[in-house]
Amino acid sequence: MATNSWAQRALAGAKPAVFWSDRADAPAPAPTLRRPDTADLTVVGGGFTGLWAAIQALEDQPGIRVVVLESDRCGFGASSRNGGFCDSSLTHGLENGLAHWPTATETLLRLGRANLDAIEATIERHQISADFRRTHEIGVATEAWHLDELAESLATHRAAGNDMELLDAQGTRSRVNSPTYLGGLVRRNDTSLVDPARLCWGLRTAAESLGARIYERSPATGISRDGTALNVVTPEGSVRSERVVMATNAYPNPVSRQRRYVIPVYDHVLMSEPLNAQQLTAIGWEGREGVGDVSNQFHYYRMTEDDRILWGGYDATYHYGNGLDPKHDQSEETHSALAEHFFATFPQLEGVGFSHRWGGPIATTTKFSATWGTSHQGRLAWVAGYTGLGVGASRFGARVALDLVQGRTTELTELEMVRKKPLPFPPEPVRWAGVQLTRRAIQRADRRDGKRGPWLSLLDRFGVGFDS
Repeated sequence: MATNSWAQRALAGAKPAVFWSDRADAPAPAPTLRRPDTADLTVVGGGFTGLWAAIQALEDQPGIRVVVLESDRCGFGASSRNGGFCDSSLTHGLENGLAHWPTATETLLRLGRANLDAIEATIERHQISADFRRTHEIGVATEAWHLDELAESLATHRAAGNDMELLDAQGTRSRVNSPTYLGGLVRRNDTSLVDPARLCWGLRTAAESLGARIYERSPATGISRDGTALNVVTPEGSVRSERVVMATNAYPNPVSRQRRYVIPVYDHVLMSEPLNAQQLTAIGWEGREGVGDVSNQFHYYRMTEDDRILWGGYDATYHYGNGLDPKHDQSEETHSALAEHFFATFPQLEGVGFSHRWGGPIATTTKFSATWGTSHQGRLAWVAGYTGLGVGASRFGARVALDLVQGRTTELTELEMVRKKPLPFPPEPVRWAGVQLTRRAIQRADRRDGKRGPWLSLLDRFGVGFDS
């Protein structure tokens, strides 16, 4: 049977829904805001960034009044649609950090490790059941040119103090059995896996236990000055507060300045049915490491608590005009390609089906990492653009936003990555054309043994690009 046939059969029964949040034990909806309210701090967005902002604000100043406004359900966006990789990196990987902020590398690594420790401590303190576990991560080579990439990465990571091991083909396949593997690079520190929806729900409960008032189905439709305060308006109510943190990431909000620096890029994911004992034996993977290949168009994958394989990545798509629409969550072309790649990697899993298929927008910047800003004379701070590693970095992003909106000068607010914004994306139609040109150049680079070509080399020279 051809791989394509396996893929199509496997996809036939896949539910068009997010696996992580498609469960009976999801929390009951929070109320909708239907009246005027007041607070000391209003947080717009009930994903990871918004919930971390609420929790940290209440831990900083117990007893203050914090309101969280979420347009849908807490965790509806990228916070529950990702692969559940919770990394210490604040810069979308070490190499990207070195490319943009080389003199701050040691500081950013230290802050990132402290941030991951704080996430774990919060999960333990609030007894959040989210399958959080420290684990190793393996970057795998599936093309000969990937081996040089892994060797270079080994030296870079070791210089930064990471605990690394370079594996040959046999060593890699002894950990995860795929005939496509030519080698691998193991990172033993600063990585973890988590169930992202359960983490988000647990953070919501923690925020409420500390005193936050959370309103769902309450999108912020406008912000205006109200004396010395800001008034955040929703369709049926409003919140008047001294400070506002905007944490909508890829989704629209009333702060127009953010849209210059952040665009939504759609990523797509498949989740397999649970593997049986024979299938688990066929692939090995006893360490349950997180895995990703090192192509420019890369895949990321992992095992879940109930022995499924999450398989995502490869194709990042942008829709004209910062297009956001539920119809983009499902892509026959991308999901079919992902299914074919799955069986090419694990041909011994013929017969396994996919239970869920989904997609969603990731916010990215030209530097592939978060950016911050303020408005309304510093009474509002915003953060967005984590570019795929926001499960961990969102807590840090919220911490910086709180420092900014409180007018504090801290080690975090003095970081270059916080003070200096990335280059803005150009307006349409140049924005769309530039993204499409870059996507095609990335595809060509993978076909040409990683050679970047003139367009990508030009972008590298100016420190900008497009990624997911």
